[in-house]
Amino acid sequence: MDNQTIQEIVTELAPLLEGRGPGKIFQFSPLSLAMDFRSRDKKYLLISAEPNQPRLHMIGRRVSDLEKRSLPLSQFAQATKSELSQTQLQSIAKDAGDRIVRFAFVGQDELGQKIERTLIAQLTGRAANLFVLDDKMTILRALRPGRGPGQLVGETYEAPPSPPVAGTARQVKPLERGSFETLSEAADAYYREHDAATASDTTAAGARSRLRKQISQREKLQHQLECDLATHADAEDHKRIGDLLLANTNAKRSGDLVQIVDYFAEGEPVIEVPVDQNSTLPEEAARRFARFAKSKRARQEIKKRLDSLKTEIDKLHTHQATLEQIIAGGDQDALAKFIESSSSRPPATPGTKRKPDEKIAGVRRYLSADGYEILVGRAARDNDHLTFKIARPYDLWLHAADYPGSHVIVRNPTRKEIPHRTVIEAAQLTAWFSHAREDTKVPVHYTQRKFLSKPKGAAPGLVRMSSFKTITVEPKQAAERL
Repeated sequence: MDNQTIQEIVTELAPLLEGRGPGKIFQFSPLSLAMDFRSRDKKYLLISAEPNQPRLHMIGRRVSDLEKRSLPLSQFAQATKSELSQTQLQSIAKDAGDRIVRFAFVGQDELGQKIERTLIAQLTGRAANLFVLDDKMTILRALRPGRGPGQLVGETYEAPPSPPVAGTARQVKPLERGSFETLSEAADAYYREHDAATASDTTAAGARSRLRKQISQREKLQHQLECDLATHADAEDHKRIGDLLLANTNAKRSGDLVQIVDYFAEGEPVIEVPVDQNSTLPEEAARRFARFAKSKRARQEIKKRLDSLKTEIDKLHTHQATLEQIIAGGDQDALAKFIESSSSRPPATPGTKRKPDEKIAGVRRYLSADGYEILVGRAARDNDHLTFKIARPYDLWLHAADYPGSHVIVRNPTRKEIPHRTVIEAAQLTAWFSHAREDTKVPVHYTQRKFLSKPKGAAPGLVRMSSFKTITVEPKQAAERL
């Protein structure tokens, strides 16, 4: 707010608030609050010390709306309420040529002693702040840590120095009353519209970010699967070599090499093939056939997952284009519906069959790059509930080795082997939510839930493992938070 606007609003506030005592305080954000002076028009005084938008004006809201929006009172708000509880507003004045408003309060304590307090609304950009002063103008409370002389608790209050003319920020256009009865009403309408636009931009940015992250995760998985597919490209070679080994049972061997006739090649040349020195040629052939069968199954599975991923990525790109159209059109209702709709959530993935919106008390929820849901307990009793009430026998259970921390569960509804990438991500979360978070490497135990038991009379969070493996990882939150 500029000087002129603040002065006009102070002029409006004086007859409305002077002689009235402050009542309930509502905290809208860490740096903004509303005070109830029980005014005749049932409005509330809003004071904001947000550096990018300091302001002061009356607002008209229902109590239920204020309570719904309000945060728990900060220490400053609680202290201000206490300091002004037995006082009445004597006067409101704005410093000449400066964006500082002084609210002078006078009252009596239980012993009949006079109380004098001043609430300073310092609406000066980056130095914006709120202060409570005593009768000697000493700072008792400050909303933000102050800088410079006269800005710290315990010091005599001094206004911050005004910036030089050459270094002033952009000029702020004074608010106009327009069709509103008061400038406060005009300010309230202006900032509500501004806040709604800002909230819309923030919501749109969040939706963009989530979609980009979902696409990025799936494209990374797609690349990894393509690399995995390439490692199985020689599947037919294993079968070919196996057939040749069986057709050359009397071939000449030299250490770990065997010379065989390639009956499948033109001219039937003699080729050398590496073999295990301790295996017979039929045994080596059997090993080659097993590798062929494994690679063949792997290729089939990987191709299925790649097809599924391509469908998911295409769908997410479609959602992305739809989102950009909605944002460009400025349709707030459509944006809200888009975000709330299931189409804006990640498509179904191979590892998750349960409802993605299932809520579990005391649990953090993540999604691995492979689509497996990861659950992280918060407290000891939450850990017990997660492990022994929520987890199923074939779910994967993890815990930091030799350190207190969260129980972590990787849900496995298909009962298939959980991808190693997901195990690593779950282990990293396990290390992160343990007392070993600051370590560079943390050992993590993991096993299926069916190998856990609860010792009789054991404290919450304590379990017994009959079988487990250990993996060492760096603590981090690599999985997507749900």
